[in-house]
Amino acid sequence: MKSKILVIVTAVVFVAMGVFLMTRPDNPVGNQAGSKLELDNQPVMGEEDAPVQVVEFGDYKCPACKSWSQMVFPKLQQNYINSGDVSFTYVNTLFHGEKSRLAALASESVWDRTPEAFWSYHQTIFESQPGGQSQDEVWVTPESLGNMAAQVDGAPTSEQLMEDVQQGTYAEQVSTDQSLVNEYNIQFTPSILVNGTLIEDPLDWEAIQAAIEEELNQG
Repeated sequence: MKSKILVIVTAVVFVAMGVFLMTRPDNPVGNQAGSKLELDNQPVMGEEDAPVQVVEFGDYKCPACKSWSQMVFPKLQQNYINSGDVSFTYVNTLFHGEKSRLAALASESVWDRTPEAFWSYHQTIFESQPGGQSQDEVWVTPESLGNMAAQVDGAPTSEQLMEDVQQGTYAEQVSTDQSLVNEYNIQFTPSILVNGTLIEDPLDWEAIQAAIEEELNQG
């Protein structure tokens, strides 16, 4: 049984990496090394004045982003965010069309109305993403996003969140995110930047850890 589970998990990872590699351009974002990104009013986990800033430009419809949230983020949180060495920021990136926009609107609603529930809702969206999904599969709707909110303690009501998504209440905030995507020339998801330096392979925890340690040692 354990071997079967391992095979299934491995297959899911390879599918996610395949999607990532197929959508990644030949010339990704250039390094912004040496300085933190200016990301006012974005969701931040950890100490805002932490010496190292890690930023994810992600898309809730992106399979590789789901893999990152499950495989890499827990290590980042346990080893660096909880200790105060790293602040983590997520920026919505709409590379998969209208459904990406709906999920982004929902997350912005939670961030504004109940910021203490944001990260739980953020993870719930990724957990709700079907394994091995095709980009045409419909799982993001105002109703489903509202149902996800009902699973998170302290989140807005399902009705409130659905209303915000349907009316585009937080369209301006989503537009701000897209301005950041353009400003920093983000071309694939997830894009992970450590104090402005793009990590070539976002699922390579050792590379992320090495970049963080280098920044901490310089500080």
